[in-house]
Amino acid sequence: MKVLGIETSCDECAAAVVEDGRTILSNVVATQIPYHAEYSGVVPEIASRMHTEWISQVVQQALDKASLKVSDIDAVAATAHPGLLGSLLVGLSFAKAFAWARGLPFMAVDHMLAHLYAPRLKTINNEQLTMNKEERAENSNPDYPFLGLLVSGGHSIICKVENFDDITVLGATIDDAVGEAFDKVSKYYGFGYPGGAAIDKLAREGNPQAFNFPMPSLHKGDHKYDLSYSGLKTAVINQLDKFRTGPAPVGGDRPEDIAASFQKTAVDILLRSLLRAANDTGFGTIMAGGGVAANSYLRTALKEQQGLHCIFPPLELCGDNGAMVAGIAYCYLARGEQSDLRTTASARVQFYKKQYP
Repeated sequence: MKVLGIETSCDECAAAVVEDGRTILSNVVATQIPYHAEYSGVVPEIASRMHTEWISQVVQQALDKASLKVSDIDAVAATAHPGLLGSLLVGLSFAKAFAWARGLPFMAVDHMLAHLYAPRLKTINNEQLTMNKEERAENSNPDYPFLGLLVSGGHSIICKVENFDDITVLGATIDDAVGEAFDKVSKYYGFGYPGGAAIDKLAREGNPQAFNFPMPSLHKGDHKYDLSYSGLKTAVINQLDKFRTGPAPVGGDRPEDIAASFQKTAVDILLRSLLRAANDTGFGTIMAGGGVAANSYLRTALKEQQGLHCIFPPLELCGDNGAMVAGIAYCYLARGEQSDLRTTASARVQFYKKQYP
């Protein structure tokens, strides 16, 4: 079964064709980064308008790269939630119209569940994916249950994964997501956009011990696995002098040191809750997904954990893409499910964020 997947939850206009839920025949991502860079963040109105202008040609490119005709597609899928509402509606509406006009099954999928599915995907020859054959064979089919780590600009989630569509949220952010904190710190200091990639690059040349930024203390209520980034963001932006570990350098602090110290603390906050959950649940496998899963320090730190098998998507599939949408949609369709064409978009999923206390 060849499924066309469409992803427009934020600022990436993406479409892909995936066969039988595993093999990527094409994966096209049209990035809007140049249109949002001057604002150092995604402008929702610009994002939705660009999706409207681009969606048709992006889908056609996905078909062309797969050497397929429209008549070769067996089903259509699109992201329905969570995300920017205007952006979601563009991709979802296009996918529903595509399916209706051709009498094809349609599946609306959850963006975060799709990110968890990304490591299971492969290309025909694996040339596009930054994993060797042995790594891919080992990582693509983990047994359920396992721990999931979903980290992006909008979400930070630690969950128990029972099946491709069955997760139990153990911990989530009570304020900012980790990717959001990266973006805001990068914007304040002018490190570059997108913030996550800019800070990761700067941090490689910096001293992660230059600043001893605070870790959050979630001591009220049941927040054993929850996360918080508003305090760290405030410390880095407004209280830098307070957390410097040495004398103020002549000429000012190096951007590389600020980036490295911030990145270390941000990832350590994730690791503290994630490893606590792994210890308490006894799970030996962790699967990560989302844009922040591309962070080099996070990938290295998790892979160095003794007794844990940590699975990451290839870098090309960490960001938003249509392949993960098409892949997970196949699992629903193979189970005999499909979505009603009256399905609409939703900006939020309630249990993906926690309240404090």
